[in-house]
Amino acid sequence: MTIDELKQLAIDALEDLKAEDITVLDVKDKTTVTDWVIIASGSSSRHVKSIANNVVIEAKKAGSPPLGTEGEDDGEWVLVDLGDVIVHVMQRQVREYYDLESLWSVAASQRQEQDAI
Repeated sequence: MTIDELKQLAIDALEDLKAEDITVLDVKDKTTVTDWVIIASGSSSRHVKSIANNVVIEAKKAGSPPLGTEGEDDGEWVLVDLGDVIVHVMQRQVREYYDLESLWSVAASQRQEQDAI
């Protein structure tokens, strides 16, 4: 399965269970850990767990089981590591607090400033 197919599989699995505010970040030039970060919101801990579980199920069906998952017990923030694609499913208030989208853009801005020096 190509990276683009894996990314689309994750997005489709998120959409299947009505994940909200799906954001896809291309981080190839910012880290060597992964190529894509996908962030989505769920309306409750049960919703977050269900969404993340659907990503895991669909990845397994496609022959690309996750390398790991974290946070499924609490359901506030569940991370699904698909290798080249990392999926974060978060409750809205947790997502707002950690603001991963800004974190990635700040890291990129700082790196660009350091390269200019």
